Amino acid sequence: MKVTVIGTGYVGLPTGVGLAELGNDVICLDVDENKINMLKAGKLTIFEEGLEELFEKNTKNGKVTFSTSFAESIPQADIILIAVGTPPNPITKEADMKYIKAAAEELAHHLSGYTVVAVKSTVPVNTGTMVETIIRRTNPNADFDVISLPEFLREGFAVQDFFNPDRIIVGANTERARNVVAELYKPFENKCTILYVARQSSETIKYASNAFLAMKIQYINEMADFCETSGADIYEVAKGMGLDSRIGAKFLVPGPGYGGFCFPKDTNAMAYMGKFNGVDLSLIETTIKGNDRRKINMAKRILDMVEDVKNPTIGVLGSAFKGGTDDCRESPALQIIEILLAHDAKIKLYDPKAMDNTKAILKDMVTYCNSAYEAIGGTDVLAVLTDWDEFRTLDLAKIKQLMARPQIADYRNIFDCKKAKELGFEIKSLGRKL
Repeated sequence: MKVTVIGTGYVGLPTGVGLAELGNDVICLDVDENKINMLKAGKLTIFEEGLEELFEKNTKNGKVTFSTSFAESIPQADIILIAVGTPPNPITKEADMKYIKAAAEELAHHLSGYTVVAVKSTVPVNTGTMVETIIRRTNPNADFDVISLPEFLREGFAVQDFFNPDRIIVGANTERARNVVAELYKPFENKCTILYVARQSSETIKYASNAFLAMKIQYINEMADFCETSGADIYEVAKGMGLDSRIGAKFLVPGPGYGGFCFPKDTNAMAYMGKFNGVDLSLIETTIKGNDRRKINMAKRILDMVEDVKNPTIGVLGSAFKGGTDDCRESPALQIIEILLAHDAKIKLYDPKAMDNTKAILKDMVTYCNSAYEAIGGTDVLAVLTDWDEFRTLDLAKIKQLMARPQIADYRNIFDCKKAKELGFEIKSLGRKL
């Protein structure tokens, strides 16, 4: 099939490359000329495990191309996937729809023949109706259907999730549109459930799913705090909980709080939609507040370890919101760093993939290092804030030699606490027996 993907971010680019790998002819369209020029030159603009190989393969064989031109990218498409950003309004926290509206209006001018317009961005309920109205107003003679096709790609696992989805949700109100999507996702017919629902239901499923997962993360973080005071071990507790099929084992890992672009944005947007519709969504609102408090609490715990040191030097491992991605948006690590800086701490920072994105946010407020050991050298406390696998292989004995004081705030639980204590470290972790 001929597919055009509007937006080349953490959703659009893996989706476009993935669809090309399945044999479709894909155009990835973006108004950002610099980004498109980089992609045309063979340089990926995001980091995702496994994406580079597929990107190189499908750009070389011509199955995926890149463009800034709607006139060139829209007319031949059988299906158009809108995967542009829906950032939160800085005041109300509702999803900002300006990029969706702009994409809908521009593509409407160039539709030719029957086309399915699929909204893949995470959007409020009834966005499909809004997009349909914009296209109809702009091009009254267009032959099209608008569907909801939400994405469920985890950052860091986007390629894996694309080819091994738990489910595919299709919000289509016509049989004609469903048939087009069925053809596109034919390779997944026997791999997962493809659920066809009403468009409004599909739009709600995405928000409801992310809000539930965010609540699950906040819950296990609260249980970790309880375990620290009760003598229980959070991993034993989580394993016992996860054996219940009604609960499941995923998202029961304690950490410094959820982050990334999706969960903070989507929980806030869901809470806003609840208020807009006069519905009490107190569980979601409590989750948001609890997650905000957690980052403050994590920073306080680190500062407590160096309360006797004026202007302490803190080594930080990780700035991405989680391992496997270079995305720093709403990263708990960066939010914790900003609190530490506000308390006059000096930060030495290392992240294996996210340094460029980090520098764009923190500027010259921290010292950027070329390795984990460089970031650790001469520090009063080491804070582990992102769960990169390479941090798990670090030599604790070497770390002790490098540090001014042997103190670790391990808020990704990557180190062996028993071994660390035997080596003379003071180590703090989340929910584990020390």
